[in-house]
Amino acid sequence: MNNLLMIPAFILALGPLIIFHELGHYLVARLCGVKVLRFSVGMGKVVWSRKFGPDQTEWAVSALPLGGYVKMLDARDPDQQVDSKDADREFTRQSVWRRIAIVAAGPLANFVLAIVLLAGLAMAGTSEPSARLRAPEANSPAFQAGLRGGETIAAVDGKPVASWAEMRWALVDAIVEKRDARLEVRQPQGGQTAAILPASGLTGLDIDGDFTNKLGLDLWRPAARVETVLAGGPAERAGVRQGDVVAAVDGAAVTDGVDLVKAVRGSNGKALALTLNRDGGTLAVTVKPELREKDKIWAIGLAPSVAPQMVTVTAGPFDALATGARRTWETITITLKMIKRMVTGEVSLKNVTGPLTIADYAQQTMRLGPAVFIGFIAFVSISLGVMNLLPIPVLDGGLLLYYSLEVLTGRPLSERIGAYAQRAGVVLLAMLMALALFNDIARRL
Repeated sequence: MNNLLMIPAFILALGPLIIFHELGHYLVARLCGVKVLRFSVGMGKVVWSRKFGPDQTEWAVSALPLGGYVKMLDARDPDQQVDSKDADREFTRQSVWRRIAIVAAGPLANFVLAIVLLAGLAMAGTSEPSARLRAPEANSPAFQAGLRGGETIAAVDGKPVASWAEMRWALVDAIVEKRDARLEVRQPQGGQTAAILPASGLTGLDIDGDFTNKLGLDLWRPAARVETVLAGGPAERAGVRQGDVVAAVDGAAVTDGVDLVKAVRGSNGKALALTLNRDGGTLAVTVKPELREKDKIWAIGLAPSVAPQMVTVTAGPFDALATGARRTWETITITLKMIKRMVTGEVSLKNVTGPLTIADYAQQTMRLGPAVFIGFIAFVSISLGVMNLLPIPVLDGGLLLYYSLEVLTGRPLSERIGAYAQRAGVVLLAMLMALALFNDIARRL
């Protein structure tokens, strides 16, 4: 079922972003007086098209759904004939600043869309796990920093955080920058202290992985209250009831449902002595785990509460726009820092991802609800904008590089150099796409 959802999730996530990107080019081209011949969603052979408007612009859907393009009147295209009446509307006859505006409009449209989506989420209010911490493992960086569980992270490096996601994102910046992360911590009994996660403990962490767990940071969860008991299962046979709180296993204290699950799964079938809190009293029972056939793990037939503490994060219109703009800018800067580190060899090229990974994340976030999916779309929109601004010929960034040189030198790049650069850009882009696809397949093996 997951694989079946990947395709529609991928189309819903990427399709609107491509359309919005190309609309940026299209609208600014029209504002600059350039004649647009075709607006295509997808690349390659046109499979459907209709013509609209005074210029009879062709609106098309093409065979390969991995991009799109806006085809403008361009004297460099051997397949186009430029009539004298349209000469002033031809792309290359526009001033260099108009050409820059037209090319930059696509990535900027992606950034604007991300700001609007993130601002909308902030205004609507999102329910997210709080930045409250469970007790860290001994000798983990969090434990060494003095954290013992129950604390709430209020800020990272001076930036206030209201949820687990905001805390995690702030730590990503410290990891990329290879610097200490200073946590402002609210204690459960009141008062605020500081804790330092040193750069040495952040170095080498995979920001796409579960780096918070490696730091010893995990979501706080309530006591291990029994939510459901499987009829006829080991727990029911031992006398465990719904509403019981498991306080200890074999004499070892159980902090929350995660502790209980770990104890049962690590039992290897050995009988466990459970200490239960029930109706203000304490009860001891013995339960023998059974091996579940479907997933080959030890279980006792109960489901404890493991849901983290949630907070609702909301903002007014102006604050929401500021939040959307800030998060978009932070994502852009961190993405660029990651690209720089990959180029210099500080970060593995395994971090380059392609359409399969995007499709997989799309279906995962879609299952988590509209708010999470919209947040994912905003992130992909930013990534699409950044990718298109890379100074690679055939991408928008390559064209902007050409036009920047034209501004500096006062003359356009020669056609011969431009042709060589285009070929090199195609080769480089093909290599990046092949690397991304290889990484996607490797992750799924």
